[in-house]
Formats: sequence, structure tokens, C-alpha cells
Amino acid sequence: MPQLSRRVFLAASATAVTSCGGLVRGDEAGETQWHDVRDWGIEGRGFADTESYFDRLPARAKRVVRDAVWNLSRHSAGMMVRFRTDATEIHADYQVSSGRLAMPHMPATGVSGLDLYATDSVGRSRWVAVVRPTAKEINGVIAKGLNPGWREYSVYLPLYNGTERLSIGTPRGTRFEPLAPRSEKPLVFYGTSITHGACASRPGMPHPAILGRRLKRPVINLGFSGNGKLEPAVGNFLTELDPAIYVLDCLPNMVADEVKQRTEPMVHQLREAHPAVPIVLVEDRTYSYSWIRQSSRDRNDSSRREFRAAFQRLLDAGVEHLSYVDGESLLSGDDTTDGSHPSDLGFYRHAEALEPVLREALAV
Repeated sequence: MPQLSRRVFLAASATAVTSCGGLVRGDEAGETQWHDVRDWGIEGRGFADTESYFDRLPARAKRVVRDAVWNLSRHSAGMMVRFRTDATEIHADYQVSSGRLAMPHMPATGVSGLDLYATDSVGRSRWVAVVRPTAKEINGVIAKGLNPGWREYSVYLPLYNGTERLSIGTPRGTRFEPLAPRSEKPLVFYGTSITHGACASRPGMPHPAILGRRLKRPVINLGFSGNGKLEPAVGNFLTELDPAIYVLDCLPNMVADEVKQRTEPMVHQLREAHPAVPIVLVEDRTYSYSWIRQSSRDRNDSSRREFRAAFQRLLDAGVEHLSYVDGESLLSGDDTTDGSHPSDLGFYRHAEALEPVLREALAV
């Protein structure tokens, strides 16, 4: 473990830890028991053969996908760990891979933080607390003063940073039950920076995470900032998954010619591997400033025109289990950080637009 002088504490009550193997670790005073999440597994990890445990693509993708996609796949976007405890405070000990904890338009809480949710008495997953990181290594209290009770918790991992390690801590003497990743088939999202999570304030706020909570299903997030381009190389890895549904949301990173060339091959690639899995095609969101910048309106219109034409050709060819989401339904204008990337409100509206489509496609 690093020297204590290098550690960042989230609360004055946080205690030092010593390194030792196994599921449970204790701090020097014996006050906290530590649980390494790798010992029971996390959701959102679609491949077992990864270079680092928290990567989103397998190690063999390194020489197959473009370097930019590979580098972004090292981010832990969409990953989540579940457990039960009766503890009234919950600790975290984790390390991210990059010291770039925040971005100019996205806070450190979303880029590099942990986001804690709990299930209430009627089965709703509700927000509890978020870690506000100030360094690559964090050890301290996520939440304290919690009402007593045995309940289920979820922790969402950093969106725009890699996760090197993560342990959950509870006071010694409290009960702790690891919850293995759910067996239900996941919702699989392939997209751009928006799918990746920009610019959510917390890791639990991007629309894939919101929809996972609403539909009570695991989520695999394969959003690659600036690099969601319906590429066959990425499609090869998508076909290896066993999803409940595919959501293809790549238009914000594609111009019209790319949309025309790649949409149908991607759908056929997925359909050949999974004949009955629903596929949802999502138009690009409308730039909030497109009303006053004609070039942005033209970009939206041209890519959507080709996307709709490709969708119609797929239907005419008899491809089944296809759905389509109109881009005008995703944002309203005052729900982005920069005219392109949703704020939390924008992600909420994305989820509102997509939820009925996914429910219909999944027949739930």
C-alpha cells in the first residue's frame, strides 16, 4: 500500500489500511473490514479476458480496434458492484489510473468518482452519496449516519478514468454479503462520448445507468468518446456478448457518408450472430445551438437522412426486431453543458425517450 502521507481521506473518521490478500482486509486499528470487489465480480464487465480487470474490451482487442478505442476502453464506464450490508457507514479504498480527475466541462465526481445507491423498502434504487476525488488514490467514508437496516447497495465506478483497484469497507462486526453480477442478459450500449457518460455529474447519471435501474437489468457500456463509429472491428466484439438488446447510438461521431456506409453492415453483423435480439437505432441528439448555427443543423439533418434511409432499407430487406429513436426527442435545448453533451437533466430526458422503446422491444 502507498504511504499514508500520499493518501487522501474523505472524512476525518477514515482509518489507515494495511495490505493483505483475501476477501476481507482490516485496518491497523481493526475497525474496518475490507472487501475486494474482484473477489465476487462487477456488472458491466462484458469480457473476462481483459488486460486489466476493469477494462471494457478484452486484451485481444488491443491490436484489432483503433488505438483511440482501445485507450478509451480502459475506462470503467458503466461498471457497477452490488452488495448487502447493515452497516451505518460505508467506506471505499480505490485508485484510478489517471491523475486527470476532471475535465473542463465535467466534474471530478463524474470523471473519477464513485456513486452509491441503495434499494429502498419498495425495491427502488435510490441515490445515497458520491465520492469527490482529489487524488488518484482515495481511502475514506462514502456515506455515514445511515439509518440502521439490512439493505442492498450499488456502487457505480468512474466514467472517464480507469479503475486500478476497489475495495468496499464496513465497520468490523457489521454484516456484509457480496452480490454476484446478475444473470439476466444485459442492455448493451455502443456509442459516443454521450453513451460514455459526458457530461454527467455522477457515474450513476448517464442514461444507460438510469435505464439499467429502471429496467432492473445489468448494463454493458461501450461508449467511446469521439470514437463511436459503427466499426466492424468493434462489432466483432459486440457479437461475442449475449445481450437482451443492442442500442446503437453512434451518429454524433459520424458524418453522413459514414452513416450510409456503416449502418446496414453493423446491423447485419449483429443480426447474423443474434437473429432475435432487438436492435435499437438512435439518431443523434440535436445540437442545442443548431437554431442559430446552420452548419450544426445541416450536420444533424444529413446524418439523420442517411440513418433513416438505412433503417428503411433494413426493414424492406426483412430484418426484424428493429426499433428507431428520433433525435428530436432526446434533448430540449437547455439540458446540455456545451450544446452537445447532456447535463444530468439531458441524460434524464435521454432515458425518458429510450425507456418506452426498450420496454416495447423487450416486451416488459
